[in-house]
Amino acid sequence: MRKIKELLCFSLVLTLLLSMLSGCAAANAEKKTVIVGGKSYTEAQLTSEIIAQLLEKKTDLKVERKYDMASAICFESICRGDIHIYPEYTGGMLLAYLQEDVEPGTDPQTIYDRAKAGFKEKFDLVVLESMGFNNTYANAVSREFAEAHNIKTNSDLAPYTPQLTYGAEHSFFDRKDGYENMCATYGFQFAKEVKMNVALKYQSMEEGLMDVVNVYTTDGLLSQLDVVVLEDDKNFFPAYYCCPVVRQDILDKYPEIETALACLKNCVTEQDMIRYNSMIDSGKMTIPVAAEEFIKEFGLLDK
Repeated sequence: MRKIKELLCFSLVLTLLLSMLSGCAAANAEKKTVIVGGKSYTEAQLTSEIIAQLLEKKTDLKVERKYDMASAICFESICRGDIHIYPEYTGGMLLAYLQEDVEPGTDPQTIYDRAKAGFKEKFDLVVLESMGFNNTYANAVSREFAEAHNIKTNSDLAPYTPQLTYGAEHSFFDRKDGYENMCATYGFQFAKEVKMNVALKYQSMEEGLMDVVNVYTTDGLLSQLDVVVLEDDKNFFPAYYCCPVVRQDILDKYPEIETALACLKNCVTEQDMIRYNSMIDSGKMTIPVAAEEFIKEFGLLDK
């Protein structure tokens, strides 16, 4: 009888110990979860997924994904701690969140340095190294029009603007680096402005509803349409280099994040991003497959 009691006590103690160890392991696993956020458009989801897959492949962290967020919501989420890391653009950091002016001609490194310092000081967010591509604004015209008038730059376009219609999404007309200051810089005097949904810009240009369209320099459709992207010869538009942004408290807990993502430094060009955005937008690749292919193509697991 005594032996039975001893065995029961031993069994109970063992069960309690196993339960405690299991609980500790579960708590530890929960603590080692990193939440990667992402905005709603193609490029943002791709870069978020690249970050997520690199963390999964190069660390033992568990990754949770929260994509399809509006830009402002994404930023608010990382400040609140609802997400821990997401890709952001240097020009947007300064203009939208730090509320700083950017003088035309400011070099990309200066913009990066100011964004990095400002995000750390004001929000305790760490801006990691740039991926190397600049997704800024630009103006595009049809190749036929550009070749007929020998137009290669925004300055070349200026004399023709009184006969032309300009199209852009609504927000471009309200930005400091948007329509009014662009026109003042280049002396544009367009006959008409058209505000539209961003998804309709290229279609509207093809249908002849506008002559000049505001584009992003890594738009996937740039590889599919017969347009000429004009040089911003007065450097009006600030640099928008893509960088992972991570909460300082998360980086303190998991310093391996910075090590795992160091391979992203200057890994890709604008033309590379146009190609990947185009493959996704055309349905040739899903976001996860494109991210996996991106990591392989640029050898990110070997860096």
